[in-house]
Amino acid sequence: MNRAAAYFVTLYTAVGDRIEGRRDRGATAVEYGLLVGLIAVAIIAALVILGPQLAALFTSVSDELPVPAGG
Repeated sequence: MNRAAAYFVTLYTAVGDRIEGRRDRGATAVEYGLLVGLIAVAIIAALVILGPQLAALFTSVSDELPVPAGG
């Protein structure tokens, strides 16, 4: 009887740990979603701020390149 009781206690503990892990997984997914959103906002802000400067830089570089002989 002691072995059966120990088995059920172990099984109960293992199932409880898995259920607790699933509760934490949802919160972790929300946190990762918030991080991805903040990173996306930072990238968009950087592109809006630096976009015109990069466009001017690439335009000046392409204007200074020699024109190919064929056209």
